Amino acid sequence: MEVFVARQPLFNRMEEVYGYELLYRQNNINSFPNVNGDQATTDVLINSFFNIGMDKLSDGKPCFINFTENLLELRLPTYFQPRDIVIEILETVIPSQKIIDICLELKQLGYKLALDDFIFDKSNRYSYSLLLLADMIKVDFQQTTMELRTELETLAKKHEIELIAEKLETREDYEQAKNSGYHYFQGYYFSRPLIMTSHDVPIYIHTYFKILELLNDESPNIDRISKLIEQDISLSYKLLKLINTLGYGMKQKVTSIKHAIIYIGLIELQKWIYILTIRENNWKNGISFEVMHNCLIRSKMCESVAKLIPGRLEYGSFFLTGMFSLMDTIMNRERKEILSDLPLDETIVQALSGEKNIQRDVLQLVIAAETADWTSIGHGCKDLNIPEKELFKVYAESISWAKKLLDDDYL
Repeated sequence: MEVFVARQPLFNRMEEVYGYELLYRQNNINSFPNVNGDQATTDVLINSFFNIGMDKLSDGKPCFINFTENLLELRLPTYFQPRDIVIEILETVIPSQKIIDICLELKQLGYKLALDDFIFDKSNRYSYSLLLLADMIKVDFQQTTMELRTELETLAKKHEIELIAEKLETREDYEQAKNSGYHYFQGYYFSRPLIMTSHDVPIYIHTYFKILELLNDESPNIDRISKLIEQDISLSYKLLKLINTLGYGMKQKVTSIKHAIIYIGLIELQKWIYILTIRENNWKNGISFEVMHNCLIRSKMCESVAKLIPGRLEYGSFFLTGMFSLMDTIMNRERKEILSDLPLDETIVQALSGEKNIQRDVLQLVIAAETADWTSIGHGCKDLNIPEKELFKVYAESISWAKKLLDDDYL
């Protein structure tokens, strides 16, 4: 069975990543018609953790996972450690004595329960019992009326239940949820994402941009590029360590920065200068770090997806398209300003400006994978002639690559 996993972060009131919701789907092409939906979902859950790995997906943070009534009855949550997951009980689960007993058992084992799109049904005497067992209630800000939202907020505060605002799509949604006392926040507002705090752009980033400008000349002046790099001790060190860490297969020692540049090649140097531009912001938590992390994942995935397209030979522009799709957020500047400052290829500028081309198509497919937009994933893979299973394979690989890159000991 092929396993597809997407993840979406949840942030706390300090704007730090609290955990991830893992979204699972089964490939329709290779579905098994003789297996019922719950059993198929069970296989997807188990295979995803064994094949991809919890650590790779969650970065050590709790994962929110949806469970149907049958999956709860199967005690499927007990396959995982209580510290690793938060059990989301879907709104389709009708409260009953059986459900209450199962939830009580899970609570005694140390699991946290979150009620997803919970509706307090006064006519069901078990609805209140389920509410009392919940650690969290997820409230859909797009589908829940203000009246129902107020009722849930009142109940949660009365019983000291944490509130999660989901499907936040605008700054106004986020501010409203925060002012209403919600504890955690999730939605496309963060996934797109928009940064919430401003940061000064370090002076050395302008040096990086100057190097990038020289690299984009028709005849790059390697002597000038070398001199700029040599003036930055940190950058010189990172360039040499990069060659050593990534194993470029050098048969002789590097004798100068110029030698290193010639060996690594101008295209590879350009890519890594862009990466260092992001990484040197040195944000270690919160929304800023998650945006930076997502930027690296997106860059790598755009490049990897381009390699899957039959007949395509050039990949550099796809990497930069993915990176600059979030650079405005990372640097707290208008995208138009950033694009005007750098001599980027016209195809990249067009893609980031919303014009349709192959780079734009790949970027849209990658964003669909990030947000678990399965309809767009299907259409995008079909249009680009890419197998869906390969798309999610490179997604997992890109997450792992970005995580390794952001490790302090890597660069």
